[in-house]
Amino acid sequence: MVMAQSLFITLRRRDPESRIDVVAPRWSRAILARMPEVADAIEVGVQHGELGLRKRYRVGQSLRGRRYDQAIVLPRSLKAALLPFFARIPRRTGYRGESRYGLINDMRPLDRSLCPQTVQRFVALGQPAGDPVPPPIPSPRLTLDEGSRERAVSRLGLSGDGPLIGLVPGAQYGTSRRWPAERFGELAGKLVREGYRVWIFGSAADSEAAQTILSHCTGNVLDLTGRTELEEVVDLISLPQAVVTNDTGLMHVAGAVGTRVVVVYGATTPEHTPSLADESRMIYRGIECSPCSARICPFEHNRCLTEIGTDEVFEALRALARPSHILE
Repeated sequence: MVMAQSLFITLRRRDPESRIDVVAPRWSRAILARMPEVADAIEVGVQHGELGLRKRYRVGQSLRGRRYDQAIVLPRSLKAALLPFFARIPRRTGYRGESRYGLINDMRPLDRSLCPQTVQRFVALGQPAGDPVPPPIPSPRLTLDEGSRERAVSRLGLSGDGPLIGLVPGAQYGTSRRWPAERFGELAGKLVREGYRVWIFGSAADSEAAQTILSHCTGNVLDLTGRTELEEVVDLISLPQAVVTNDTGLMHVAGAVGTRVVVVYGATTPEHTPSLADESRMIYRGIECSPCSARICPFEHNRCLTEIGTDEVFEALRALARPSHILE
């Protein structure tokens, strides 16, 4: 969803008076609310992978009165193309996939060699047909709510002195995207010994990883996993001088609020989903079986992650943060 903002920015630059509404799951409303380009978030109420034909029809029918000029369908699935068709939107743009002929009437070929990055593919759909690709990619920019941030800091008791580093040890996609929690723990211990505060970001599902990190260090490390709403994370993750993260959603959120990021890649590759932060370091081993994009390592060794050492990540963090005298 954060990467999709690059498309929204592109559309608004071309037509500043355009109205952009986004069909999205409930959880993403907190992100869309921070995008000034988005007028409305429309929830369909279907689960991931659910066809939900009647639900899509009802929502599509309810949208007919809005008289949209165009629908841009980012997923390549057939079910994603149903709602714009039911809404009778005259131009329905999307990539060829899953026999969507008729549902998508502005069909675009997808040349992965020209647009290897997901964000490039999103933005290209907003370009007129025939425009050169890859298109220029504007960086996502989520707005901050300082009042909300202050309330979250107060509620969670986050006051403290000294430079701050964030850690994001989770990745919902699977273990093949997660640098070992023990390595995050070693990194946290090194940071604390150097005099830095550490916050661990994530959902309740990441609490086990957070506990592993805490077991590897003592001192100024705070576990925020499962204690924050997504809108609070958007504001709080803007506070660290830098964040060390896996290839996951919060990587993009951190970059979109202006935080520097160090990204550790495993089964995925920065060629496909790079950090869009203004300042970042991306660590990718690229061993013989990479990138496999599997949720769990098919060879049961996770070497693409385990071969990345704590010192290597620490040095990337040092190099990234040096201009602001962090980690000096």
